[in-house]
Amino acid sequence: MCSQYQIKLPLHVVEQSFSHTRFRLRFPEGRPNFEPRDQVTIGDAAPLILSGDAGPELRTLPFSWKGPGGRPVFNFRSDQRSFTDSRRCLVPASAFYEFTDPQPGQRRKTKWEFTLTDASWFWLAGIVRDGGFALLTTGPGPDIEPYHNRQVVLLRPEAGSDWLDLSQPESDLLGPLPAGSLNVERVFPPEEPGLL
Repeated sequence: MCSQYQIKLPLHVVEQSFSHTRFRLRFPEGRPNFEPRDQVTIGDAAPLILSGDAGPELRTLPFSWKGPGGRPVFNFRSDQRSFTDSRRCLVPASAFYEFTDPQPGQRRKTKWEFTLTDASWFWLAGIVRDGGFALLTTGPGPDIEPYHNRQVVLLRPEAGSDWLDLSQPESDLLGPLPAGSLNVERVFPPEEPGLL
């Protein structure tokens, strides 16, 4: 499952995504240094948006919490669950990664990068527990199915506030995107020019 994602977008873009809502994005921990990151992986502290008493807040928390056996929980199944009483969060991202079996002659798994076809960034739907966050997963959409049997829940930039305040039914938000919504690129091993 998705254990890595990328965040390469300026803070003002995230901030603008709440301009159409009643409340502006707040920064209770201070305005962060929102540096581009090629890779956020399990255990890394990363920015996310939570609902606060006065509207959406940008905070920084670790990607995962400790499960009962001490293993990190970084993905959380959304199927047949209600998140009405959960602490929901939005994780800004510009790409996420999945891994498949190694290519011939390689020992490391093949790494695939997924991006939206019509936007430079998106939200990953998540929940917060025990001081960390996990990304929600669902069954694979047609763009992911050749690579994995599950996928993270992606929300388009304009749909983030719907997840925070549940202004739409969860079932409408937590499914896969339609075919053709995602670009996919093999990033390891790199594609060799002329062999595509």
